[in-house]
Amino acid sequence: MSESVIAVTTPNVPGYRIKRVLGLVHGLTIRTRGVWGRTVASLKGIFGGKIGAYVSELKKAKDEALQLLKGEAARLGANAIVGVDFETSSIFGDFMMVSAHGTAVVIEPEE
Repeated sequence: MSESVIAVTTPNVPGYRIKRVLGLVHGLTIRTRGVWGRTVASLKGIFGGKIGAYVSELKKAKDEALQLLKGEAARLGANAIVGVDFETSSIFGDFMMVSAHGTAVVIEPEE
């Protein structure tokens, strides 16, 4: 059901009007790389270059936070989330936290 929830960063969805505001929703995930991934990242940090392992984990975390956000909105009865924003931070240097938040709404096509 959460797959049918539209998520946008804008304050409205083009072609739709907001019928009802249901409230603020959040999606939060915390991920880490294993010892091998951290070792490779440390070496790349010394010599420079893209750290693919962290990029991959960050993408997975973003996707997971978005799915959790959509799931919470769907449980409230929303069919859209407006004003979606992502925040990332590091916890204890080894953990990546990604949070997503927005406003759950019910939208309907404009006439």
